Amino acid sequence: MAAVAEAPNRPNRSLPPSQARGPPPPARPRFETVDREKTCPLLLRVFTKIGGHHTKEDFAARGKEPKDEVQIYTWKDATLRELTDLVKEVAPAARRRDAKLSFAFVYPDKNGRNVVRPVGMTNSYGNGRRQDDSKTLAELNFQIGDYLDVAII
Repeated sequence: MAAVAEAPNRPNRSLPPSQARGPPPPARPRFETVDREKTCPLLLRVFTKIGGHHTKEDFAARGKEPKDEVQIYTWKDATLRELTDLVKEVAPAARRRDAKLSFAFVYPDKNGRNVVRPVGMTNSYGNGRRQDDSKTLAELNFQIGDYLDVAII
């Protein structure tokens, strides 16, 4: 009698159809772009300060926020580069060639106290583009009602 040789137990190494070889599918954007013709913009309250960010105490009392406020209508897909260009229109110090703009969100924590959270930095002029230029408000977890604090350095 001929003995049947058993194949050693090996895991099945074939890939499922979803992981077949070939180029990976194109990456989908993490956040959908907004149709700015059909979507109503949000009001973004922007506070600028030369030299550094405002402190959380500056935002402690509602209605007594810092006086250097600019109100911008924009969408959640606005990039930090777009916001930099808008701030440059109203803040002469931001137009300097060597100026850097540091962005921070101001929002209440679970206890109702404001938090100032830095989210990115851009150069005044795009010749030295930074990674943060293309970050959108949505990617940075901006929520409607948050303030934007911009330090001009």
